[in-house]
Amino acid sequence: MSARKSRGNGSEKVLSSEEQQAKINEVKKLMGPLTEKLPVLCSDASILRYLKARNWNTKKANKMLRETLKWKLEYKPEKISWEDIALEAKTGKIYRANYTDKQGRTVLVMRPSSQNTESTTGQIRYLVYCMENAILNTNSTDGYMVWLIDFHGWNTSCLSLKVTRDTANILQNHYPERLGLAILYNPPKVFESFWVMVRPFLESKTFKKVKFVYSNNPESQKIMEDNFNVEELETSFGGKNPVGFNYEDYARRMVEGDKKKTEFVDSGFSSPTSKSILSKSQLPDSAVSDVNSQDSDDESDNEMQPSNLALPDDKLQEKK
Repeated sequence: MSARKSRGNGSEKVLSSEEQQAKINEVKKLMGPLTEKLPVLCSDASILRYLKARNWNTKKANKMLRETLKWKLEYKPEKISWEDIALEAKTGKIYRANYTDKQGRTVLVMRPSSQNTESTTGQIRYLVYCMENAILNTNSTDGYMVWLIDFHGWNTSCLSLKVTRDTANILQNHYPERLGLAILYNPPKVFESFWVMVRPFLESKTFKKVKFVYSNNPESQKIMEDNFNVEELETSFGGKNPVGFNYEDYARRMVEGDKKKTEFVDSGFSSPTSKSILSKSQLPDSAVSDVNSQDSDDESDNEMQPSNLALPDDKLQEKK
């Protein structure tokens, strides 16, 4: 018997391994020929993430996976190179740390106050590049990652609800079950009002993975000690490692990462855990047709997705 928690309290179902496998097999059946044509994106591990994201609803997981496949066909995330986003990375507003947490999960450091461009398109493109790079370099068996968000220097001029909404859409719809932990480090008091506006964009399970940590609060600081090796952790997060972001060093790491990615793409993969979908012309016509096909029974399933949520203040101007 499986232990099931009510969705009424925001908790997800907990299924036995046998029940999970049955759900995976049901999604594979719904995916039809795509399961064989795209064996890695339609692998048990991949389908499992989409099932968890949709609380084990097989029709919704099937629809979500199909929408991700279509997004990959159009956006081509594996084609983004360092040269495409080098300017966005200049200030270290997002970068992959050269250390992991104690579980071996990749760490992405984010510094909102270091925003250096005004293009929402460019900012989202850089985020996608960082996600793909983090997945490519993950050492954890479950594919989860950790976000360290440093609020030093943050103020209301850093606000952008549109970027926040677009970020939530892409991460929750196309990178499900990738976030293991998000730490908001020293957020100012004024951020709490913004957090109230952001919360509707986040799914309940995502919201629960967010932790607030304050350097002057020993209890919350213990979260850092429990999750990181303090010798490796940067001093800006309460660790003992004085080495921060260096653009030249990071550029070299990313160029090497691009070479590694190219090897996977050339061999048919965009990462160790996901099949590359380079373009419609490189897929069998039947596969493209299968990706574009939709389950008529699923059309109403996406009503509560972040992309359909109204912006709290649609007229709020984006600031630098």
